[in-house]
Amino acid sequence: MTERYAARLIEVPDEGIRLHPTEGTAPPERPTEVNLLGMAVALALGAAGYEHHPALRDPRLQTLEALLAGEAVMPWRPPAAQAGTAAYVECERSGSGVFTCAVRHRPAEGA
Repeated sequence: MTERYAARLIEVPDEGIRLHPTEGTAPPERPTEVNLLGMAVALALGAAGYEHHPALRDPRLQTLEALLAGEAVMPWRPPAAQAGTAAYVECERSGSGVFTCAVRHRPAEGA
């Protein structure tokens, strides 16, 4: 059971963002857990000021599994860039099994 999930948020110009899971993290395998984590990531993005990207997507390519694994682009666009930082979504599972996620900024490499 996945207890922690963390991924760097990579902007894909004119498309949205792609999650790049950090080393040692992997999305859950069970469908219910995938759905709970996907919802928690979306809530964290909204709370951090990310907005839905207007570009249309091919829904066959945009599954929650593919989004969490970093294989598909999420239809979100970031708020105004914060110079010198890299954005990450960091999630922890509570004792009741619910994921809680937040977007955090770390110093960018080489900054």
